[in-house]
Amino acid sequence: MKRFVILVSLLAAATPLNAQSVGERLFMKNCIACHGVTGHGDGPRAIHLKTRPADLTRIAARREGVWPILEVMSILDGYMKVTNPREDMPVFEGFLDNDMVEFDTGNGMTTMVPAKLIAVANYLETIQNPKPTRYVP
Repeated sequence: MKRFVILVSLLAAATPLNAQSVGERLFMKNCIACHGVTGHGDGPRAIHLKTRPADLTRIAARREGVWPILEVMSILDGYMKVTNPREDMPVFEGFLDNDMVEFDTGNGMTTMVPAKLIAVANYLETIQNPKPTRYVP
C-alpha cells in the first residue's frame, strides 16, 4: 500500500541530516521514562507501573507487519483511553497543542491533525523491528 503522504511544513524545514527529528525529540522528552531510550518498554519508571509499557519497536510485528498509524495516534492523543484504558499511560496534551497540518487518512480524504502527533507516530514507525510491510490508516 502506498505510504501515507503527510504535508508538514514544520517537519520539512531544512535540518542537518544527523539532527534528531521533531518526533524523536518529543519521544525522548515524553516517553523514555517508561518505554526506554530504544522504545522496548524498559525505561527507569517501567518497574513501578501496574502494566508493563509496550515494546514500541514491535507495534507492526504484533500486527503481522501492518503499521496502524491512526491507531498509534489515537493511543498517543488519549482518544483510545475510553475503549482501551492503559491505566499508567498518560495523555500527552502537549502533542495536541500546536500547528495543525493536513494528513492523508488513506481513503483519499485529508484531515487536519496536530503536527507533533504525526511527528511522534512517524518516529515510532522508524524504530519498528522488523520494518512494516503494509500500511493502514
